[in-house]
Amino acid sequence: MATSRIPGFYKMDVKERRELLDQQLNLTTEKKEILYTNEALDLETADKMIENVIGTFQLPLGLGLNFLINDKEYKIPMAVEEPSIIASASYIAKIVRDAGGFKTKATDRVMIGQIQVIGCEDFDLAKQTILERKQDLINLANEAYPSLQKRGGGAEDLDVRILNESESVYNKMLIIHLYVNTCDAMGANMINTMVESIAPNVEVLTKGKVYLRILSNYADRSLAKATCTIPTKLLETEGFSGERVRDGIIHAYEFAASDPYRAVTHNKGIMNGIDPVIIATGNDWRAVEAGAHAYASRNGQYGSMTTWSKNDAGDLVGELELPMSLGIVGGASRVHPMAGLVYDILDIESASELAQVVVSVGLAQNLGALKALVTDGIQKGHMALHARSVAMAAGATGDLVDVIAERMVSENQIRVSRAKALLKECLK
Repeated sequence: MATSRIPGFYKMDVKERRELLDQQLNLTTEKKEILYTNEALDLETADKMIENVIGTFQLPLGLGLNFLINDKEYKIPMAVEEPSIIASASYIAKIVRDAGGFKTKATDRVMIGQIQVIGCEDFDLAKQTILERKQDLINLANEAYPSLQKRGGGAEDLDVRILNESESVYNKMLIIHLYVNTCDAMGANMINTMVESIAPNVEVLTKGKVYLRILSNYADRSLAKATCTIPTKLLETEGFSGERVRDGIIHAYEFAASDPYRAVTHNKGIMNGIDPVIIATGNDWRAVEAGAHAYASRNGQYGSMTTWSKNDAGDLVGELELPMSLGIVGGASRVHPMAGLVYDILDIESASELAQVVVSVGLAQNLGALKALVTDGIQKGHMALHARSVAMAAGATGDLVDVIAERMVSENQIRVSRAKALLKECLK
């Protein structure tokens, strides 16, 4: 695949960017049409995807550049409305690239289906019975979705918990976890089918009543991890030594690790990078969000999703590990025309690879925010990029958008009222 290092890409106009991408990917006529048209999702397709359709809602789609992950080049499509996110991720990706790139790994693609049982006569006996018949229930679940086993996946294990043991029988419940290897699918429909299929047998075995039968989006058996190691010389910036930047980043991480009020904003910044990739690939960003925030609370207090430290050589070391309930087959990932083009740009082969790309972007986004916070502050770069949105909000169009944005940045007055005054002045 062509390099993700494209100097000056941000200076090109949209036509030039599209042409460059077309040249690198050798797009088919159909894919060119999707890229070049402003209507990537037609109403007929949209009407079949969700209910009560009245139109479509578009987001800007940009490319995160410079990413080197496990020695492979990636140009990463990101669908997002907020300025500075893609610029920050690409800037940090270049720094990490010069340090050798991101290193990633992932666990097996195992998702969880839950069955809730209420009113057992003897909960301990019910648990024992389910465990004794575990293999029978796993086999029955696989019979409900035989095509998954043919692809190398399927139900693999099962365990049982008793919740609220010390409370009244009314509140006590038996929870069965069915562990399913979903291969390259997110797997929600597969898992829901499986747990619903074995629910009648569970009722007979437990002498209880089954209520909920549904997947869990807390995919803590489907984890992806990204790491990076950055020498301090690559962290140097005007007025700040690399050691000072490194230490500031570590202290900022320690703040988020210790204080939920800081952690929420810290982690929101991580999801600023993750969600746009999830959205662009047609995956369920809400599921990934929910699982990520739950994982950040796994030790009893909500804290930082990332960790930052220094190694014996004094290098900055970053790590991000998160559950990744996503897939590259089924759902909107293969129905939305633009999502199809996104996969061509990404050039990935599995859901596991996509998960590793996603956490790399999240780690880059976090480092970009922390580096800005401990040096010039978050507003300097962000507001300069935000100036164009402010100019458009004031009514500027065409070349006047950049003219007014540059003037506001030079004056350090990035406000709609100032943009309106400048627009009025330009139109005289």
